[in-house]
Amino acid sequence: TMKEPTLLPVTFPSVLVNNNTGIAVGMASSICSFNLEEVCRTTIELIRNPDHCVADTLKAPDFAGGAKILYDRAKIEEIYRTGRGSFKLYAKYTYDKSNNCIDITEIPMTSTATSESIIEKVIDRVKAGAIREISDIRDETDRSGLKITIDLKRGTDPDKLMQKLYRLTPLSDSFACNFNVLVSGQPRVMGVREILTEWVAFRAECVRRRTWFDLKGKEKRMHLLKGLEAILLDIDKAIRIVRETDEEAEVVPNLMIGFGIDEVQAEYVADIRLRNINKEYILKRIEETSSLEQEIADLQDIVNRPERVKEI
Repeated sequence: TMKEPTLLPVTFPSVLVNNNTGIAVGMASSICSFNLEEVCRTTIELIRNPDHCVADTLKAPDFAGGAKILYDRAKIEEIYRTGRGSFKLYAKYTYDKSNNCIDITEIPMTSTATSESIIEKVIDRVKAGAIREISDIRDETDRSGLKITIDLKRGTDPDKLMQKLYRLTPLSDSFACNFNVLVSGQPRVMGVREILTEWVAFRAECVRRRTWFDLKGKEKRMHLLKGLEAILLDIDKAIRIVRETDEEAEVVPNLMIGFGIDEVQAEYVADIRLRNINKEYILKRIEETSSLEQEIADLQDIVNRPERVKEI
């Protein structure tokens, strides 16, 4: 109730999967989104081999809104290496011959491009006389997805018109990358390899801390059961100690002395109800002790071996 996490122990590198742009305290950050499966595959390869070529498994950015990327391997590799650079995005379209119209189904996912702003820009260009091949434009977006329909005048070449629209409207746009990320409270511009390496270190620490927490909990439980085990060897003696103790405050110290157990164990034993002092209860606790020993050994192995942390 008194603590709030700075970071949640996310199980995949969400910083590269969620498109993120913003500016604060004079510092800007612009991170394009990548395909979830490709990011996970690349992370796995980097865990196995730190020299893995990122561009082999992380092909290119991948936006939720779709659109086409003008692919240049050298440019992509430069962005991956430095965390800076830009690439061009183009809207996707199909030509409906029967209705003589163009259907735009995917647009560049940048801060300025929305279906409304694109339609307004096209209308402005038509009014200015820069585009004469369009008779109508409307937004037909529905539950099935985005759709901007452009009706063409007779004899218009749809591909040539789209090239003109790419040039004059936000149907083509650039995405400027600036992978500025907070690491331990410090802003750093990092390439994809460095971001994933930092994330792997963060995630490994999450796994170790979780394992350590579970280990300490099971060790605490084991400690209590060991105390119970000592009592169960001579349950009549325990009952006699409790019965013959004059003051309630002396029960725990007397059990500690009588069985050579510590205060925590003695408190646990003293709180056992009378109905639980039976064979079934005793056998279940002994069975729990043996399974706990195996679980503790497994958790201790995870803490001691970095290979198992990487595998997890």
